[in-house]
Amino acid sequence: MEALSDMALVAQVAVFHNNRAFDKIVLKYQSAVRRFLLNLTLGNEALSDDLAQDTFLKAYTHMAQFRGTASLQTWLFRIAYNVFYDHQRSQKGKQASETLDAASPLLGQRAADSPKPSLTMDIYHALSLLKEEERTCITLQMIEGQPIDQIAKVTGMADNTVKSHLRRGKQRLATFLKQNGYD
Repeated sequence: MEALSDMALVAQVAVFHNNRAFDKIVLKYQSAVRRFLLNLTLGNEALSDDLAQDTFLKAYTHMAQFRGTASLQTWLFRIAYNVFYDHQRSQKGKQASETLDAASPLLGQRAADSPKPSLTMDIYHALSLLKEEERTCITLQMIEGQPIDQIAKVTGMADNTVKSHLRRGKQRLATFLKQNGYD
């Protein structure tokens, strides 16, 4: 039933450029898209908000291209994934450590609001140690609850490649967390 209502909203936007229908899509999926991007940017809220806005702008302008072969959320995650990697490519001169250094003050602010501030910082730090593909797969599966076939659609990777990234990413996360006192 949910997919049917999503398709009705998509049709309203694609055919009639109905802004209210698009607002409903944004309201329904903005939290998931922002959370996904927040984890990819290692807690950089300002950047994740900018990327989420770019994601929804691209979704609006390309709504007619949505075919319904995957869920609307998966399609939006795919756009967000591409927006994030376009941003990464444009920042290619910067190193991953600079990205973490830039995110560190934001991690502290976010962590202060969290019930377990050190856990939030440690998780973002652990995510920063992963390769980007591993971080994307881990975020989609462990935080967004996406199954492997949907992660493959979002990332454009083969199912077995997703499984490999998940296995290596989980091993790295477990090692880091164990070394830092988490069981």
